[in-house]
Amino acid sequence: MDFFQLLVSGIANGCVYGLIALGFVMIYKATEAVNFAQGDFMMLGAFVMIGFGNSGYWGLPFGVAIVLTLVVMGALGYLIDRLLLRRVAGESQTAIIILTIALGFVMRFIAGIIWGHSPQSLENPLAGQELRLAGITLGMEDVAVILVTVALTVGLFFFFGRTKLGLAMQAASQNQLAAYYMGIPVKRVQGFIWALSGVVAGIAGILFATKGSVDPTTGLIGIKAFAAAVIGGFGSLPGALLGGLVIGIIEPFASRYMPAGYSQIAPYALLLIVLVFRPSGLFSQLRNKKV
Repeated sequence: MDFFQLLVSGIANGCVYGLIALGFVMIYKATEAVNFAQGDFMMLGAFVMIGFGNSGYWGLPFGVAIVLTLVVMGALGYLIDRLLLRRVAGESQTAIIILTIALGFVMRFIAGIIWGHSPQSLENPLAGQELRLAGITLGMEDVAVILVTVALTVGLFFFFGRTKLGLAMQAASQNQLAAYYMGIPVKRVQGFIWALSGVVAGIAGILFATKGSVDPTTGLIGIKAFAAAVIGGFGSLPGALLGGLVIGIIEPFASRYMPAGYSQIAPYALLLIVLVFRPSGLFSQLRNKKV
């Protein structure tokens, strides 16, 4: 039974990593930029939800707090693109990477000022509830994380592959100038994808906060999410989820069966192996640019 308990716990944690990795992949698919502040977006979404939902703050109904949190995170993503990213349009990828890293530092600083540096938990209706199946005890928080992540991943996969807006986003990523001449509003499309990425990060933050405590350094798990995106194949939405699941499952088993000093490096050792034997990732979507 311990095996299945570790497996379920790993899957739930991996789903959170996968959601953050989805944010990396979405922005990359639409803009070919890498947002290294995606983990901090998740952390900020968790704190915004705590601010709206916890009784010590606004104490709004849980459903209302979720909606407001996603609106705030979507607006934040759009404003970051509108006020910051567009000003460095045409610059090197290095400049954009440095900008997003600096943005992560700013988010952690702001979160520390507003909510403090002590760990905080989200008051939620799933706390303490359990589901028992064949002798296995599942926390309802873990079940909610898994179900929401699967539904969101499927929805985003069909959005990018079947809708006009999703195809327009991929066209803008392939060749922005050609997309512009084809009548695609490239800047508006990129603003939308940053807003959508903010919403996804907000969902990840809410789910993470239902499982455990949050502090301003929580956003550093974005490093693991980036590793998940690389393992799955940068550019693949299902690959991002798979990479997150792989890392999430490895962690509890490594902690249980490996020496304490080595268990922490297990996800990164896997990343190294994948980069050596399959550099494009497990579910890579390699394609030639169209001009």
